[in-house]
Amino acid sequence: MDWAYTDKVKDHFVNPRNILKDEEEYKYDGRGMVGNIKCGDQMLMLIKVDPEKGTIKDCKWKTYGCASAIASTSVLSEMVIGMKLDDAYRISPKEIMEKLGELPEHKIHCSVLGDKALREAINDYYRRSGKENLIEKEEVRIVCQCMNVTDREIEDAVLEGVKTYLELQERTKLGTVCGQCKEEATRLLAEYREKHFTAG
Repeated sequence: MDWAYTDKVKDHFVNPRNILKDEEEYKYDGRGMVGNIKCGDQMLMLIKVDPEKGTIKDCKWKTYGCASAIASTSVLSEMVIGMKLDDAYRISPKEIMEKLGELPEHKIHCSVLGDKALREAINDYYRRSGKENLIEKEEVRIVCQCMNVTDREIEDAVLEGVKTYLELQERTKLGTVCGQCKEEATRLLAEYREKHFTAG
């Protein structure tokens, strides 16, 4: 069978960079863990921080995931070394995919684990260093009043691979009672797909 990925994805999958070998030996400043090994991929991200410059000076990771998750996190780990914490916090799956070249459509959602774990690691660093005031507090808005579904849940569903309103309903149960939220939910669905997965 033909390899379904770009040469760059293949390179980062076969020769992943910055793999964590021993968590106990690695003296990290921030630790982020996302996902659940029982129901899918799981990602661990550790960072070392230069406190004077406010930059990431090293990054290690480990995942139980597919080729796309491995390649995406490998390239992400290269991107963030030397980067300001604020800039690293805002890296999007779209930027990771641009670095990789591309991913198959049904594998795009695999690129989200790394950046989620990275944000968790950065927030963990802020907590450990007494800088809780720098942790971004994300405001959420209820879109579906009947099922109490928020805009953040819609965005997370998009990042996990939801592409259509029907898939969004199946994932969140949004719009299954009165249906008044359909227009707003559909708008947000398109907005988040544009934000995270459209090149340019």
